Amino acid sequence: MKPSKRPEQIDLLPYMGKWLLLASAVAVLAGSASAFFLFALEWATETRVSHRWLLWLLPIAGFAVGWLYLRFGQHVEAGNNLLIDEIHDPKKIIPLRMAPLVLGGTVVSHLFGASVGREGTAVQMGGALADQFTHLFKLKHEDRRIILMAGISAGFASVFGTPLAGAIFGLEVLAIGRLRYDAILPCMVAAIVADQVGLLWGVHHTHYVIPFIPAISTWLLVVMVIAGAIFGLTGKVFADATHAISAWMKRRVSYAPFRPFLGGVLVASAAWFLGADRYIGLGISTIVDAFQQPLAPYDFAGKMAFTIASLGTGFKGGEVTPLFYIGATLGNALAPLMNVPFPLLAGIGFVAVFAGAANTPIASTLMAMELFGAEIGVYAGVACVVSYLFSGHTGIYRSQRVGHAKHRHAPEGIKLGELHAYRQAQSQQAKPETTEI
Repeated sequence: MKPSKRPEQIDLLPYMGKWLLLASAVAVLAGSASAFFLFALEWATETRVSHRWLLWLLPIAGFAVGWLYLRFGQHVEAGNNLLIDEIHDPKKIIPLRMAPLVLGGTVVSHLFGASVGREGTAVQMGGALADQFTHLFKLKHEDRRIILMAGISAGFASVFGTPLAGAIFGLEVLAIGRLRYDAILPCMVAAIVADQVGLLWGVHHTHYVIPFIPAISTWLLVVMVIAGAIFGLTGKVFADATHAISAWMKRRVSYAPFRPFLGGVLVASAAWFLGADRYIGLGISTIVDAFQQPLAPYDFAGKMAFTIASLGTGFKGGEVTPLFYIGATLGNALAPLMNVPFPLLAGIGFVAVFAGAANTPIASTLMAMELFGAEIGVYAGVACVVSYLFSGHTGIYRSQRVGHAKHRHAPEGIKLGELHAYRQAQSQQAKPETTEI
């Protein structure tokens, strides 16, 4: 190809124009979808709280959603993992039906009392809507990767009200230890515009307040390292347990709709007879309480158990808001043991458990700064990085690739979901052969 004699900045203008328009269009769709979704979630939560008996319909609701996915959604059931796979290895345009299926499935989960989140739904809607532009504009594989990443950023940013974290999340979630800077402009534009679109629709995001952030000290930095390690191990346990329950259910229950039915029986019975309503749904009120007053030290374990049971048996929704709950309540419980203000450690736990479970320390640090103020940046950065390291090569997204291993060797490009089998095979090969005498 003959080199252009024009300045590079001139050639950049059409590129910027294209992605400003495409990313903004994706953002308008994703932001509007997230706004509708958040309003629906608010209605579902208020209805369930007002009519507690709806809990007993959770098994039927789970069966119905499971049947719909079996009948109409088998190609989109992988959810966020499908988006990650398509970005790494583009094959087929994601069916538009992913958006209404995951939206309806998640609202039903919350209406009847499953413990699930909302990030997965917003990200899947953003990705599915963004991918429709691939067909409309005949985008090439590389452009398709970028527009899918923009859709992920738009969905994340608009559902949490954190545009900077959303932009980086779309870049960081794809591979451990590697960022795709070629998509930074579309992701940034999509995240900012989607967040503003949600606000224009009247979305109100929850405000979490840390009244006072202490000056940096040696002891507090040591606390962040210790707490970060605990948060990372917690994220690892959450991810591993959720995947283990899901795999066990698939082996034991061959008919997919029966899995959420059985999970619904378990969750509804436990919530009703144990009076554990605080561990179902989003749990936003409990997260807010974690910043305001000491809570029961076992709240994080209760939420973890209910969420693992819900997601592991096939209920639709996200993992991130439950991880916020687990992190905030665990930080609240650890604060008196480490002699630090509980609002501070609740806020750090809020983002650090997510950082470890999703392998996104940079996005999580930015989220802390957007939610709690720039002053928390150093503390959040230390805790999120340590959490990321201590969670190991595991995570809530099994299709996440290894771009650059954390500390123990892992082959570049392998999926997290395939890493355990790879290491087992390597271990078998390394065993010395025994000879009979």
